[in-house]
Amino acid sequence: MSSIAIACIAFACVFGGALLGLLFRTVLPEEHLSTDTKDVVKLGIALIATMAALVLSLLLSSAKSSFDTRNQEFAQMAANLVLLDRLLAHYGADAKPARASLHGSVEDVLAQVWPDENFHPTNLAPASTAPEAIFEMIQWLSPQNDLQRSMQSQALATATSLAQSRWLMAAQATESPIPIPFLVVLVFWLCIIFASFGLYAPGNLTVVGPSASARCRSPARSF
Repeated sequence: MSSIAIACIAFACVFGGALLGLLFRTVLPEEHLSTDTKDVVKLGIALIATMAALVLSLLLSSAKSSFDTRNQEFAQMAANLVLLDRLLAHYGADAKPARASLHGSVEDVLAQVWPDENFHPTNLAPASTAPEAIFEMIQWLSPQNDLQRSMQSQALATATSLAQSRWLMAAQATESPIPIPFLVVLVFWLCIIFASFGLYAPGNLTVVGPSASARCRSPARSF
């Protein structure tokens, strides 16, 4: 599920909680709306708001940690790509096809991440530019001296590291950086909080309008 869909669902749930509170205000007996009852409800809502703030901080910390990890993986992959290109360049002219394949693979990936107006996502990269093909091209090289053998060995190790990083990032792409159970609990507590607002607030646009604006600006929209 996309982050926009999750944000819309969270907004609908929280706004629905506030409207439900306004509805309950009209059907509850008067003794349920007394000052003593209101004070007790305020204490309970203050406790729930504190726990909601703690859960929100955990969600933000988890998202920040996931972003930092993937950012470091991207930086490491970029460094390994440059290193592999330089190793192949130092190997000699025999490594030019592998370098050209490496350049084509990088260009295809960049085009998919930052496509221009003429890019068509259905145009997949050819098999010759796949990381596995580059690894095979390096392995097929026939070194003629110790320097070339050293360059080939280092290039194979770097290509292996790139393949590992690629599959690791592909596996992580299927995982959500936000723990769904925590998000569900947070939205549920926010519904209770805003339902209490609607329970003791007068039902007019002056109250409903700012409450809706506050929910639109809430951090839940960033999920």
